Amino acid sequence: MTEHVINIASEFSRHPAGRYKTDGEFSGEVCRKKILVPALKRPERVIIELDGTRGYGSSFLEEAFGGLVREESFSETDLKNKIVFRSADPSLPEEIWGYVADAQSEQPKR
Repeated sequence: MTEHVINIASEFSRHPAGRYKTDGEFSGEVCRKKILVPALKRPERVIIELDGTRGYGSSFLEEAFGGLVREESFSETDLKNKIVFRSADPSLPEEIWGYVADAQSEQPKR
């Protein structure tokens, strides 16, 4: 499988913050809609480079990544098969996958 690399710091913002679009132009909702969803609709594996920002707030991460399940109808399995995170901080991908798992557990059973 070919790869599509997204560097959050250079392609979105070095200062990602907030949950909703109303919180600012670099919120989790904006990142999800403008960067993540289009990349995930491509056939390639998506490599997400998390380093280079000034940090991530939990509301940003939950909305950007948990929102993929809650708002965009991706499943946790779909995302785990498609996304690879790269980060010098191993706890960051773990935190993100936790938000994805939480959002999945809140979905109605089909």
